[in-house]
Amino acid sequence: MTVHSVSALTQYIKSMFQVEGLLRNVSVEGELSNYKMYASGHCYFTLKDETASLKGVMFKSRARLLRFQPENGMKVVATGEVSVYERDGVYQLYVERLLPVGAGELSVAFEQLKARLAAEGLFNEDHKKPLPPFPRTIGIVTSLSGAVLRDIYRVSKRRDANIRLVLYPTLVQGEGAAAEIAAAIRFFNEKYPVDLLIVGRGGGSAEDLWAFNEEPVVRAIYDSVIPVISAVGHETDTTLSDYASDVRAATPSQAAELAVPETAALFRRIGECEMRLQKAVKSRLYYERERVERLGGFFLKRPPQALLADRRQRLDMAAEALDRGMRRALLEKQHAFRVAAEKLEMLNPLHVIRRGYSVVEKDGAAVRSVKELAAGDGILVRLADGSFDAVVGGLREGGL
Repeated sequence: MTVHSVSALTQYIKSMFQVEGLLRNVSVEGELSNYKMYASGHCYFTLKDETASLKGVMFKSRARLLRFQPENGMKVVATGEVSVYERDGVYQLYVERLLPVGAGELSVAFEQLKARLAAEGLFNEDHKKPLPPFPRTIGIVTSLSGAVLRDIYRVSKRRDANIRLVLYPTLVQGEGAAAEIAAAIRFFNEKYPVDLLIVGRGGGSAEDLWAFNEEPVVRAIYDSVIPVISAVGHETDTTLSDYASDVRAATPSQAAELAVPETAALFRRIGECEMRLQKAVKSRLYYERERVERLGGFFLKRPPQALLADRRQRLDMAAEALDRGMRRALLEKQHAFRVAAEKLEMLNPLHVIRRGYSVVEKDGAAVRSVKELAAGDGILVRLADGSFDAVVGGLREGGL
């Protein structure tokens, strides 16, 4: 019996997998579990059903093409090649393509990204900006070819021949389209300011419109300080750009109608305003004329001399009332002054002295008690009509 090494046997088994045609391109349906993407960009996971499991790997070159975010518990169909991982001696599926079961890949990717960006507030109504009422320059982000540009130009010029349109041509589908669209929006915001932006393309499949669902485009629209009208596809088509834009137009032609005010309508509105203004002025003039006529009739009924006599009488009466008031106020103040003067006189020390009392001072200060004096102290005695010096001979305590 031949004895094989582990490596030799593993390589043999691997070669058997390689020659089996079914295993070279096989699709497997199962539930994702243990899904993880490493820093290298490679994805590792397990596909399982009720009774079995199969390891799977998806290398970076294929994983970066995924439109949706795989999640554990998601039903998927994985297509690829079954082979042996020699180091661990296990067979696994090397996945080339991974699709969700049921809803299509794009539908799942759309809902996943929509939920994530909505949670960040990118679709909030309070962030949306009003469109300028009278734009002079409009930036257009779309393809150079196709009917979209022609429709926008035709409708815009029909509504306002003087409107200025500036095109930034981009891809609108396929690889690199999202990056170009986002760059165009940033260009207008950072280097070439305009009053308004129209971002869009014509109709197509979900795959054709996908660039307007990609995160870079949605974030560029949200970050734009210039108001943005999205005009992607037909009325039944909805993209994430529509949710992030300030206004969504069903078609590029409608976008032009929303963006450009019709000159003829403006002139009609100006004419209506002019008529209302003329009517208001005429009404005011009529009112003022009537008022002047009423006042003129009043003056004609009463001669100016009578009006002057009436005003003169009123003036005399007012002067007399003012004089009476001033006299009354003066008398009241004089009486109050006399009362205050009498009170002040009653408190004057000289008033007390005149009644036979005296003030005794020692060293320039009034003496209020015998305890402040001693026998032999020199004192000054003040009377009503003069003063004299004295010497204390003796002290006696007690009242009068």
